[in-house]
Amino acid sequence: MNVDYIIVGLGLAGLAFAEELLENNKSFIVFEDASQTSSLVAGGMYNPVILKRFTPVWNGHQQLELALPFYQKLEEKFTAQFDTKFATKKIFSSVGDENNWFIASDKPMLSHYMIPTVKKDKIKGVIGDFGYGELKGTGRVDTDKLLRVYRNSLEKNHQLRKEAFNYDDLVITDDFLNYKDIKAKKIVFSEGFGLKKNPFFNFLPLNGTKGELITIHAPELDIDFLLKSTVFILPLGNHYYRVGATFNWTDKTSIPTEEGKNELVEKLKKVLSVPYTIVNQSAGIRPTVKDRRPLVGVHPNHSQLYVLNGLGTRGVMIAPTVAKNLYGFTENNEDLDPEIDIKRFE
Repeated sequence: MNVDYIIVGLGLAGLAFAEELLENNKSFIVFEDASQTSSLVAGGMYNPVILKRFTPVWNGHQQLELALPFYQKLEEKFTAQFDTKFATKKIFSSVGDENNWFIASDKPMLSHYMIPTVKKDKIKGVIGDFGYGELKGTGRVDTDKLLRVYRNSLEKNHQLRKEAFNYDDLVITDDFLNYKDIKAKKIVFSEGFGLKKNPFFNFLPLNGTKGELITIHAPELDIDFLLKSTVFILPLGNHYYRVGATFNWTDKTSIPTEEGKNELVEKLKKVLSVPYTIVNQSAGIRPTVKDRRPLVGVHPNHSQLYVLNGLGTRGVMIAPTVAKNLYGFTENNEDLDPEIDIKRFE
């Protein structure tokens, strides 16, 4: 089998690059063994404002301008809904939060999203004595559903192999790559935290941060927006909500823990005043980088080997932008954004 590209890994990064290839009539095969679950356990929210400090996310506005049409196109392609738009309400914990909100909402990029008023009306079932601020232009992509639909489509078109990629079987020549029965021009590694086991790119400073989420059923809570406090509470419909997320820098397993659940339960005590039951718990390793920028680029010694990784906690927003940048780099000799280029670690 002859293809232009092999893609290893089908999280949001691999999916966005596969879509770029399809748009440009490039042939490819994807290897995906479902060993990395960060995209599946992600909240999937998009929001270009860091609500801890009321500061803009790096390139967040530009990323969204590309990402929202990208997901809309996928919805049209598969006749399915992936993107749900809703407001985000940030519960204030002090008078200082109110002042900082007013100051931030006046800044150029932030003014697109932050409504410059403080709401004082009570939200039933929610603890909050200092009011809240509201963001517009935010929402959530159902990454679980999107990846499932996309995988099915690739499988139907014989573009997906559900198996682990064996690095030892990759033969690199000056002109092409051989992998078992496949001859390819280029290969893109998008394995998430699995990159740590990749002998070609494991020199990159990918940390990996474990995140845990719980799903709760709260019959007396009725909100149709994302609530942000010490945790986020994401509405799923029918009084079900996803709550997250924890950050653990030492545990590198994708197994849900009692500690993670207890941490979220403790934080919920300060946010909700209504009863709830926990119906599910999930965990995954986010591919994070110390400078909070993605890892994109070409191998220092092998010009056919590329990496597209390290999207961290904001993969929904970043993936379409970095995939487009990498494609322009591999096919049209366009420059990579120096902030994402792996050369910054040389």
